[in-house]
Amino acid sequence: MLPLMAAADQNAFSSLSAASIVSVSALLFTVASFWWLNARQGRLESWEPHSFAAIVRGSMIRLRLPLVLHNSGAKPIIVQDLRLSFPDEPASHLPLLWTSSASRLQPGPDEESELPTGFVVAGREARKLFIEFEAPFSGVVPEARDYKVRIQVRVGHRKGWRSLLTFTLRTTNIVHPDQYTVYHNAPLELTKEDQEKADAALLELLEGQEKDGSTKGEAKRRDSSDDEGNTGTPQTPT
Repeated sequence: MLPLMAAADQNAFSSLSAASIVSVSALLFTVASFWWLNARQGRLESWEPHSFAAIVRGSMIRLRLPLVLHNSGAKPIIVQDLRLSFPDEPASHLPLLWTSSASRLQPGPDEESELPTGFVVAGREARKLFIEFEAPFSGVVPEARDYKVRIQVRVGHRKGWRSLLTFTLRTTNIVHPDQYTVYHNAPLELTKEDQEKADAALLELLEGQEKDGSTKGEAKRRDSSDDEGNTGTPQTPT
């Protein structure tokens, strides 16, 4: 009789332990899911821009970048400030400061802009902004080459400046440094086959232009000869 009672007690304890484990696991899953969906603090992410606007006058440089900021977490992130620097340039002693937020990438007299002000990136959402950076004496006068650029950010839930994005700024594309206008930031990537096709198309175009020029020149000479009476059927003098 006693062994039977002991076995029954053991089975009941095992069932109780299994039920407890299931209940605790369900509770932990519920709490973790709630935290992940509603309370998790994420990171602010951004990506290399495909274009930029720039102007360089003397020691002053101004850059306007189209930036997409994404909040990877559930809680909103408050962006307090932004700045841009050239970390690999020894002469760069001052960062470019956030001076304004524009309504578009192409600068112009009819655009709308506002002074720097903090903004919120909601949880799991993204915002696109046209941020303008400027420094009167940054120590860097862009040359026709690639530069490593770093954008730092100050957010409400952290102290100090934190790195947001590092990318390559291709100032080789700046052909009018004294004009505030837009340039591509993508490198020219052509395969050998594409390059050969482009060279062949250019050669064909040049040959066609030379042929058209020769044809027009011959037609012009014929027209000129007709005007002077040097061609056609000769007339017998009377």
